[in-house]
Amino acid sequence: MLKWLMSVLVLVFFAAGCSEDSNTKQEGEKEMKVANLSGDWQGTIQVPNQPLEIQVSFSKESPVKGEITIPAQNVEGFSLADIKLQQEEVSFQMPVAGQSIVFSGKVKGDTIDGTFTQAGQSFPFDLKKTSENQKANEESEEFMTIKTKTGTLYGSLVLPEEGENYPVALIIPGSGPTDRNGNSPGVKNNSLRLLAEQLADQGIASVRYDKRGAGKNAQAASAMEETRFDQFVEDAAMWMDKLKQDQRFKNIAVIGHSQGSLVGMLGAKEAEVDAFISIAGAGRPIDQVLEEQLKQSLPDEQYKESLSILDALRRGETVTEVSDSLQSVFHPSVQPFLKSWMDYNPAEVMKSLTVPVLLVSGEHDIQVPVKDAELLKDANPEAELIVVDNMNHVLKKAPEDREENLRTYTDPSLPIAEGLVESIIEFLKDNGFK
Repeated sequence: MLKWLMSVLVLVFFAAGCSEDSNTKQEGEKEMKVANLSGDWQGTIQVPNQPLEIQVSFSKESPVKGEITIPAQNVEGFSLADIKLQQEEVSFQMPVAGQSIVFSGKVKGDTIDGTFTQAGQSFPFDLKKTSENQKANEESEEFMTIKTKTGTLYGSLVLPEEGENYPVALIIPGSGPTDRNGNSPGVKNNSLRLLAEQLADQGIASVRYDKRGAGKNAQAASAMEETRFDQFVEDAAMWMDKLKQDQRFKNIAVIGHSQGSLVGMLGAKEAEVDAFISIAGAGRPIDQVLEEQLKQSLPDEQYKESLSILDALRRGETVTEVSDSLQSVFHPSVQPFLKSWMDYNPAEVMKSLTVPVLLVSGEHDIQVPVKDAELLKDANPEAELIVVDNMNHVLKKAPEDREENLRTYTDPSLPIAEGLVESIIEFLKDNGFK
């Protein structure tokens, strides 16, 4: 069931909007109902065997506006539409292209109980209003924004506790619907958030942002079939320009994790930044990396099919018939994006970088092995290469055993591997970041 819900909310890229409240009651009654509804609510959709946590916020204004956050789906601050209030009844929708996703319920004091309906299936949901004390205890973040053609992108700013003028790092997340913390649906490890916090402890400010389609930037995504790799590069370049214009920052470093390594490389190639750091970045075109990853994780029959699809993509073709088990990687709507990503060879891009470069690899990275960092080093001999002992792809200390290694992907309580931040700080200081 969760897989079904994820496919709608994550793999489909969507646009959102808000419509006016259709309640035609007298103004005084309307204001009273809005006041009762306004605020923050927390609860669950009662999906069988796996309740799905949700958070909903309604504005005090009329017409009412609202947002929903679904942590497990990496959806944050998604704008609701068609919010209706009549007597104690309330309904609202998530405007996902081609889908009808509706919440209908009754407001009873500080609770809302009702029915969630999607794709012809219905499940109960419940919400409870968050108290002011709870809200005061919740962690707050400071955000920076950039304006793009498809909407505003948000980036979380973390500043050192002391000082007014700081070196700053732009942290770019990896592939898929990955958020600013390094998390994706069903995978929460907070790796990039922990990295940002430790950098701040060492006097380095940072901005990290959600990928389009994830977190606070869920609504800025284009339709998947229209998305190309260059769009991610353009986003990164805009963030670099934003940081250069901010008087609080002096030196600018770009830190790209996994897919973010290539994105950051391409952006840094054009922007006037002061250093580039690749963490777990591939040194080969993505089709070669995928081949290796899928060989490790797929049965023979599915692996052979994946090779056939990759061969077609290399020829510039797309494949319309894809097995259900491969849809998450090779869905026909995703294939144009994959082709655009395959156009780039990270080693070739690395050759063109003229800023100081640090290449970081994890000894126990089962997704992007050390040999990829070595390929990047060969392409740019001036780059510094560090292999962090026992570190895996999500920057945690992990054993080499695949099953045990993967368990760390969903444990946000684990610290990031010792040696990672120390190596980054030493590199930055050696290159003028004070």
